[in-house]
Amino acid sequence: MKKWELTKQFDSSYGTVRFKVVGQGPPLVLVHGTPWSSFNWRHIVPALREWYTVYYYDLLGYGQSEKKENQNVSLGIQNEILTELLQYWELDSPIIIGHDFGGTTALRAHLLNKVHFNRMILMDPVAVGPWGSSFFSHVYKHEEAFKGVPSFIHKSIISAYIEGAQYSKMSEKTKEGIIQYWLGDRGQHAFYRQIAQADQTYTDEVEHLYSKIDIPTLILWGEDDEWVPIEKGYALHEKIIGSQFRSIPYAGHLIQEEAPAVVLGHIIKFLNDSSGDYA
Repeated sequence: MKKWELTKQFDSSYGTVRFKVVGQGPPLVLVHGTPWSSFNWRHIVPALREWYTVYYYDLLGYGQSEKKENQNVSLGIQNEILTELLQYWELDSPIIIGHDFGGTTALRAHLLNKVHFNRMILMDPVAVGPWGSSFFSHVYKHEEAFKGVPSFIHKSIISAYIEGAQYSKMSEKTKEGIIQYWLGDRGQHAFYRQIAQADQTYTDEVEHLYSKIDIPTLILWGEDDEWVPIEKGYALHEKIIGSQFRSIPYAGHLIQEEAPAVVLGHIIKFLNDSSGDYA
């Protein structure tokens, strides 16, 4: 597997994040979710860079970005970091694409930090309550115990956990690419830290504001998403007035891995349509 490397870094007010910028054209920002990293954009970036200047990074506490003990990596600060990054990159109104918690981060940045986006694409975002699995709740109660499990058990836990994000069987290369950032003491502690800090209050804080969104918005959703069921997507579509909604057949939560060509087709068509309302 070709090494996925973020070659630049930004020291935010909350910690250091790693990022990369490729391509040329209008600015487009990619924000991943949990427990993913920018690695999961690797099928998307090569096509987008042909028409856009693509900015992508690892959330604080994820991937190649800084991981420290007692670090706040919650949704409560990820939108603040995104806002700082956009200022650092000197981007006034970029296109943004957010998956899972990345979609949540984009929504919070727009609604709470008043960041304007040219267009917004949300992919299976965690945006409408209630959400949070029994696994999340269990880790919240027993984070220290999980941090101390033997490394081979920890790896098995992650492996079983992420396999549920896809409708089809996840390849070993994809699995290893995802898991690599959560290994070792630092990675293991960071994995359970970000789960323990997941809190629905961060979406409750903005959910009532979705009707105020007036920028062109496309919502993409895996029809077989077992992590965040498509019913949540329909609900979000109703809340964001004028938004476009497209479902991705035979795909689960990780649609950029399972159906990159279909996802790219929807993205490019939406971005190239001047009305923001493609058929």
